Amino acid sequence: MPDTREIDDRTVDEEEFDDPAVRNDDFDRLFGIIADGVVGAAGGLVGTTLMTVVLLIGESFGVFSRSSFATVTSMVGLDGVFPEVTAGYVIFVLAGMFPWPLLFASLKEYLPGAEDPVHGIFFGTALWTGFVFAFYDGYTGLALVGYLAVTLVAHWVYGIGLGAVFEYLSTRPDTLV
Repeated sequence: MPDTREIDDRTVDEEEFDDPAVRNDDFDRLFGIIADGVVGAAGGLVGTTLMTVVLLIGESFGVFSRSSFATVTSMVGLDGVFPEVTAGYVIFVLAGMFPWPLLFASLKEYLPGAEDPVHGIFFGTALWTGFVFAFYDGYTGLALVGYLAVTLVAHWVYGIGLGAVFEYLSTRPDTLV
């Protein structure tokens, strides 16, 4: 039976410690910051594209209206300047590519789940709570239930797409992240 009372012969000098005063230039370079932004924008573009497909399917069932994007145009005060639906959709895509992925990157470690696509489902659900009120177009009855279901699924798909791109690009051998 081995003697469990042995003293560890390693000295303090042999142990490795992370010194917070030592900077790691790999993370502080401008290239790294830009690369992280490109990863976020790519994930946001994939997620927003997938979300658009689900919303268009919802429109074919009469539970979502493309004209709801005009609401975004009026929220930012651009109504009358640009075509409302087109400008609203462009703003919607840009929001899906830049601020939301940045927020996701900041919060994903605190969201439930073990993998980024699962984090994305919870993130999409949180985003849905604002979207569902901002894009509401007077639906009632079964159309309201369909609107709620389609927009929730669209946000889940956005989160899964965003998380999948983050996970894919961060686990590659020559990762940018």
